[in-house]
Amino acid sequence: MSEKRLGGRYELTTRVGGGGMAVVYKGHDLLLDRTVAVKVLRPQFGQDEEFIRRFRREAQAAARLSHPNVVSIYDVGQEEDTHYIVMEYVDGETLKDLIKREAPLDVKKAVHIAIQIGEALEHAHQHHIIHRDIKPHNILIGTDGRVKVTDFGIARAVTSATITQTGSVLGTVHYFSPEQARGGVTGEKSDLYSLGIVLYEMVTGHLPFSGESPISVALKHLQEHFKDPRELNPSIPQSVENIILKALCKQPEHRYESAHAMVEDLKTCLSPERLWEEKRIPERTQDDDPTLVLPAVGARPAHHSLDLETQPDPEDERGGKREKLLSRSWVKALIWILAIVVVIGLTFFIIQKIQSLFVVPEIEVPLVINMPLDKAELKLAEAGLKSEVQGEVFDDRIPAGNVVKQDPPPKEKIKAETPVMLTVSKGKETTFMPDLTLKEEREAQTLLVDFKEVKITREYSDTIPAGQVMSQNPLPQTPVVPKETVVELTVSKGKEAFDMPNLIGKTKDQAAAILLKNGLILKGTQQEESYFDKGLVVRQWPVQPGEKVSAGQEITIVLSSGLKADAVKVEEPIMAVVEPDKPTTISILVSDARYQDYPYIEEKISKSKEYSVDLVLSPTHDATITVYKDGVLQVTRTVTYQEVTGTNTGG
Repeated sequence: MSEKRLGGRYELTTRVGGGGMAVVYKGHDLLLDRTVAVKVLRPQFGQDEEFIRRFRREAQAAARLSHPNVVSIYDVGQEEDTHYIVMEYVDGETLKDLIKREAPLDVKKAVHIAIQIGEALEHAHQHHIIHRDIKPHNILIGTDGRVKVTDFGIARAVTSATITQTGSVLGTVHYFSPEQARGGVTGEKSDLYSLGIVLYEMVTGHLPFSGESPISVALKHLQEHFKDPRELNPSIPQSVENIILKALCKQPEHRYESAHAMVEDLKTCLSPERLWEEKRIPERTQDDDPTLVLPAVGARPAHHSLDLETQPDPEDERGGKREKLLSRSWVKALIWILAIVVVIGLTFFIIQKIQSLFVVPEIEVPLVINMPLDKAELKLAEAGLKSEVQGEVFDDRIPAGNVVKQDPPPKEKIKAETPVMLTVSKGKETTFMPDLTLKEEREAQTLLVDFKEVKITREYSDTIPAGQVMSQNPLPQTPVVPKETVVELTVSKGKEAFDMPNLIGKTKDQAAAILLKNGLILKGTQQEESYFDKGLVVRQWPVQPGEKVSAGQEITIVLSSGLKADAVKVEEPIMAVVEPDKPTTISILVSDARYQDYPYIEEKISKSKEYSVDLVLSPTHDATITVYKDGVLQVTRTVTYQEVTGTNTGG
């Protein structure tokens, strides 16, 4: 692969790195004559169409990022089964290499690096791009000290399509956020968690979690607390440790609100008044549901026993016996009544209990429209309801990933086992940006009639004919919403025209050099007798001096084969008179058998000076010498052929 050329313009030279998903080569862009880095997808991923589609889409989205701390993406392409990304080449090393060599890093240096990473994330998050794979391997440090974050845009493709590839997980699980390890939805705060781990590793030389397998490391992200950084490196200021503790909170809501907030905290953490601030106490989390203690069904309250004995009346034994019999009858009746009440109560209780086992309670459906799907599912689960996703639809109002419709609707009461059907928004309906490169401007305008606006810039080009599209923004295959998208086209004006240089009176070599410098081509030479010395240019065609010409034009020159027989060469003296010690510009124009108003001399002098002007005359061409002083005519002298030869040409 090291000698292969991709896209007809990217020549791969040296392999500079690689991972489980791709191999990176140093290359050369032949069209723009610059060094680039080319990331080539490994063949085993080239057969997964869904992976390739997301790989290209996310990479193209990342190409919109323009920030000094983000590696620029120049191009995304495919050649046969080879998929590749062309990006800025950074001459330096990865942060991982620096950590291996110098860890623990000086705190000032580590904070400075973390700030630049954070600013890159802030820029990406503003463009709704989440990295998802922040780790020292993806942080480049140039020889000038500039920090560059790379691999923006492809982490989504990796985590969705290759999470089961062991090689991929091993390289990133140490920097996973808990929500990534859990397989949940990741957001901006996942990147901040990963940045916190990178800062932890820079200042301690250790990772917060390690294990024998990716699963064991992922579980530690979810369940265990790491050693505080100052336990490993007591020289770390408390303010820096506090930033790490906040970034590494297991609950996203307890981390920084944004990358901007974390960057602002990093920028002040080394100020003297903050170095030894109070240690941050992590917020209490609720990862584990509290154990519910249900009260046991109690026994019936104890009742006082009835005194069933009646004391006999000592005075009337007979009457006492009768009263005793009556009392016993009353007690028996009371016992029967109580027994019946107890049986009825128990029967009612048992019936209610049985009904509770078969009758499902009704629950009021909460409102989850316009909520992210994961939060909507959680809210329904907390209400005791199940949920199912029944499909996705485009929606102009609700962001992609949020619930656009629920069935049953909010506030309707349903039984607990009835699932709430959710429809998820795919966001505004998008299409893929067409490739307009090299199309005629009118054709490109026709293809863009549904777009919000088309802005056209015109530039000269030595390679693309006038009227054709040179470049476009957004790039081809970028997902766009036409009604909201402003398209920028650069249309070729063709080759830039300029004034044709004057080659008359030059030698062949001088003329060739002038043509080469201006991008013109010497097509050939001819010879003829003239009033010029042998070897000098007499004529040029098809473009005359001063006429407009474009690079690439072919020019033929005619060289003098020697003076004509009637040519007469003379040297004529002429005086330029100026005021002493006053710098004056003298211009001398010559017209003779060779030239018409030829600028013979132009110079600045401070005292009068005599010039010797060489002339060529012929029977049909006299000579004129004109002298200008600071642009004002001073003298004109005519030298005639008759005067020089002593002949009468008037016949």
